Amino acid sequence: MTAALDGLPAFAGLRARHWHTQLREDGVLVLSFDREGSPVNTFAQDVLIELDGLLERLALDPPKGLVLRSAKSSGFIAGADIKEFQTFDEKGTVGDAIRRGQQVFQRLAELPCPTVAAIHGFCMGGGTEISLACRYRVASSDPSTRIGLPEVKLGIYPGWGGSVRLPRLVGAPAAFDMMLTGRTLSASAARAIGLVDKIAEPAVLVDTAAGLALRGADRPFKQRFMGWATNTWLARKILAPMLVKQVARKAKKDHYPAPYALISTWERTGGGIQAKLAAERKSVVKLSGTPTARNLIRVFFLQERLKGQGGKEHGIKNVHVVGAGVMGGDIAAWSAYKGFEVTLSDREQRFIDGALERAQELFAKKVKDEAKRPAVAARLKGDLAGAGADIADLVIEAIIEKPEAKRELYDQVEPRLKADALLTTNTSSIPLDELREHIRRPAQFGGLHYFNPVALMPLVEIIRHDQIAPETEQRLAAFCKAIDKLPVPVAGTPGFLVNRVLFPYLLEAGNAFAEGIPGPAIDKAAIKFGMPMGPIELIDTVGLDVAAGVGAELAPFLGLTVPAALSTVEPGKRGKKDGHGLYKWENGRAQKPELPKDYKAPTDLEDRLILPLINEAVACLHDGVVSDGDLLDAGVIFGTGFAPFRGGPIQYVRETGVENVLARLQQLQARYGDRFAPRPGWDSAALRK
Repeated sequence: MTAALDGLPAFAGLRARHWHTQLREDGVLVLSFDREGSPVNTFAQDVLIELDGLLERLALDPPKGLVLRSAKSSGFIAGADIKEFQTFDEKGTVGDAIRRGQQVFQRLAELPCPTVAAIHGFCMGGGTEISLACRYRVASSDPSTRIGLPEVKLGIYPGWGGSVRLPRLVGAPAAFDMMLTGRTLSASAARAIGLVDKIAEPAVLVDTAAGLALRGADRPFKQRFMGWATNTWLARKILAPMLVKQVARKAKKDHYPAPYALISTWERTGGGIQAKLAAERKSVVKLSGTPTARNLIRVFFLQERLKGQGGKEHGIKNVHVVGAGVMGGDIAAWSAYKGFEVTLSDREQRFIDGALERAQELFAKKVKDEAKRPAVAARLKGDLAGAGADIADLVIEAIIEKPEAKRELYDQVEPRLKADALLTTNTSSIPLDELREHIRRPAQFGGLHYFNPVALMPLVEIIRHDQIAPETEQRLAAFCKAIDKLPVPVAGTPGFLVNRVLFPYLLEAGNAFAEGIPGPAIDKAAIKFGMPMGPIELIDTVGLDVAAGVGAELAPFLGLTVPAALSTVEPGKRGKKDGHGLYKWENGRAQKPELPKDYKAPTDLEDRLILPLINEAVACLHDGVVSDGDLLDAGVIFGTGFAPFRGGPIQYVRETGVENVLARLQQLQARYGDRFAPRPGWDSAALRK
């Protein structure tokens, strides 16, 4: 599509594919970003080159003001084109791409006319950076408006001037809170820190931005002072060590170097804008070539693939959950929070009441507007009689992990279901072929396996069996998407994917614990590898009773022996939920005993914990539990928290080398026994780069 700037001779005859222009009667030029052939706006190099030409012409014959907006209804700008960025990394031209973005945005910052970014919807990464290059920013009051710099989640940090401009605009503390966490801000939160100058209703967003361009605005003295005072040489020297300590509590430098590089570059770089941009560019280019950045970018695409598993058509409005325990109750509450009408049944009212109380805690935490909470809460109804099954479009069974109990429930519920209703189970390990034997409509039966805690864990396994209909699988994937969960389709074999891979890891932790290796030492070894939580603490968090149930199902299938610590559950000692398990728990926190100062963990402890997980992941790929290695890595990362910077179990094997991992497994096998014997699948071509 072409666009011309009427009334601006310097733009005569200019053709633009991605940028549309309109000169308002008040002399303000509206520049609309509409990337050709894309549903969302992202910055590819051809987009930046075209923008550079536009800005060069504008500098020669500037309008009274410039408003930068999106022509897409979906949002402002999603950031850089990550696929293109991956290609530049492969070619070794990341530096050139970053230099171009910096130069274009600096050209915008140097325009001899007021510039305003009019932000509606998502404004991420490069979108936020280009807004920072404008003199002012106006944000839409719509709830969809979120502003952020999430680059740290990709193993880098803002490299198109964002790390230079944001601290000077809002002050270092607020700027680093955004950049180090990747957290997004609402329009009001952005206004509060000085990132946004005005908030406007969507219908008058451009008019408000144009008015700001013509009349300007004075920033409060406190904001101007913070922008100056927290970026002086002395302030940088004082604040930088404090920021490093904050980061170190959450991420190790050798695992996630980007936050440390960001702080270091800011601390040591003085001088003018060009010197700071050069330092930013050099640092980000170096980070982009690290295994962490490459793996985190890979994980980003894995997440996008899971999001694309289901369409929008699920035909589900009413959800009926049977089983008001922790999992069932939380599944029901989350579904109601996400807009579905939900009924929750159990054999006793006291279980339902407990679940409804927990739901209120979720709603209080997630629904910030108190006036909207009653409507959300009203979508979740206790249903002792189970009448909700009669009108349900989807039934989720979440009762005890016993096949006979589940089959008995299906015999009662299925005859009452509507013709197109779906019946699902939240079983964590029972093969669906065992459960579907007495199902009247097996084509409409499947598994929806959530993970605890439901509100935090993003993954849901869609469990297949030999008679499930493709339409059922598609509807379940679409439902997962509607509740903001990532669906991964898996075969209905024992343990499915996540629990099957996780069980050998937890089992070996139990073996080490039984040998007398302290729980804190075991947890420390796993965290050193990059796991978000140690396996002993994880067992207590999941519950020793749940671990024992999964173990009883999986151990025979995998040919493993469960130690007494994981198979014998004493009353009142199930873990976190009882306040006592392998650890004591107080106020929801594990009370881990201090290790003796001279204690040294066995040098092979990390391998003992991690390699059984890797070994079983290879076997799962071999057995077709998932269709390919990428889906396996995605499922394990989002289902277990497996160190994202390592890219997943299969990627870990590829990077470490099949022969190297096999040799370490065989060493453990010689030392500890055949539970470390390499599983089938190590000869697969999928394990090699």
